[in-house]
Amino acid sequence: MAPKTQKEVPAPPKAEAKAKALKVKRAVLKGYHSYKKIKKTHTSSTFQRSKTLWLQKQPKYPQKSAPRRKKLDHYAIIKFPLTTGSAMKKIEDNNTLVFIVDIKANRLDLDTRSNRL
Repeated sequence: MAPKTQKEVPAPPKAEAKAKALKVKRAVLKGYHSYKKIKKTHTSSTFQRSKTLWLQKQPKYPQKSAPRRKKLDHYAIIKFPLTTGSAMKKIEDNNTLVFIVDIKANRLDLDTRSNRL
């Protein structure tokens, strides 16, 4: 009959903690600078600067007291209908109205605003 092998019993957690604490104590007493510093091996020829995380601003209060008013609302874009002779001829012959509009207005603005009015 073979001799019974003794099972290894893991050390209790208290003993492990004590051993760890002693190891740290020895390291602290020995000092940080006593260890030889290992130089990092650089494998790339280009230097990569680490990217900084830019967090969005979280202001405590708004910088402007009121939001800016849109200067080109649907009343400002179409100013008034043109009533000259040539415009009247267009109304009679082609059934087309002629309006004076803001110089900053584009076609999309004119299209949406004319439907709204």
